Amino acid sequence: MNKLQKLRDRLKAAELDAIIVLDELNQHYLSDFSFTDGLLVITATEAHLITDFRYYEMALSECNPEFKVVTPKNRWEYISEALSGAKRVGFEGDFVSYSTYNAYKEKLSFCELVSVGAMLAEIRQIKSREEIELIQKAQDIADAAFSELLTVLNPNMTENEVAVELEYRMRRLGAEGFSFDTIAVSGDASSLPHGTPRMKKLSSGFLTMDFGAKYKGYCSDMTRTVVIGRADDEMKKLYNTVLSAQLAAINFLREGVDAGEADKVARDIIDGVPEFKGAFGHSLGHSVGLFVHETPTLSPRSFGRALRTGEILTVEPGIYLFGKYGCRIEDMVAIEPDGVYNFTHSPKDLIEIY
Repeated sequence: MNKLQKLRDRLKAAELDAIIVLDELNQHYLSDFSFTDGLLVITATEAHLITDFRYYEMALSECNPEFKVVTPKNRWEYISEALSGAKRVGFEGDFVSYSTYNAYKEKLSFCELVSVGAMLAEIRQIKSREEIELIQKAQDIADAAFSELLTVLNPNMTENEVAVELEYRMRRLGAEGFSFDTIAVSGDASSLPHGTPRMKKLSSGFLTMDFGAKYKGYCSDMTRTVVIGRADDEMKKLYNTVLSAQLAAINFLREGVDAGEADKVARDIIDGVPEFKGAFGHSLGHSVGLFVHETPTLSPRSFGRALRTGEILTVEPGIYLFGKYGCRIEDMVAIEPDGVYNFTHSPKDLIEIY
């Protein structure tokens, strides 16, 4: 079933005659158009992509052929005509600002605007074969960039230089951008799960690198932690505990598994080591697609949510000892009936850089 048909089935079930799509990622998902200066109007029988002259030629070449690409002189008149006869029209209430909602309510007074909540986010949860291939390409770029980084990584670099090296290599290998701002934090700063790279020489201890490439709109997400200098026994124990938690969670995942239970598998291993109890402070993982943080998630708040084939999730346990150091290991996997497909191929051996 194609994307538009999935949406139309959901609209029909909600007794909606049409939907106006303003969120850029939802527009990209439905239309395949990578520039999103505009909006979509979708009814039971028609699909319109409304843009302007600057993007018209590009839209014609990229857009799903089911869409009619238009650059109307008066958008409100065109939208009103496209919605002719519609009584209940969906809109993204969790995305649209109050002022935008009021503008649409005033201009489209002939119909009732109904928030569709998470409808589109839910449709995006299960990835198609084509989406999985694009995400694999994005991850291949990130893996290759990390492999190249290891050939030049040395203790005299700064955290910022590590981040720049990763980003340069991802770009050179084909990334159109990055899933998020690259994280590269060392020493005591590695205890910050989302720390910012500093213009500071790498500190001895853990160096945690969290990064992702974007390819044709789709994101990858991975984390690897190495040691600057030599790892002492406590660091080895911490690293191996994180790795054990991650491998156990990956082995647990499959279709039908409870998302909260998956988080618990990893959390119990970490909390089972007295000196690390309570040091895993974030969720085990999240979905990835056109946006790097999508739903569902693997967390203590996810109990009762069964995972489905085609959902893509990160598995990223970590241990963070405040003011000392931290470690995280992250792979990205696709849920399958009897297990998972792992997109991430970078090694997870404890690497020492000295």
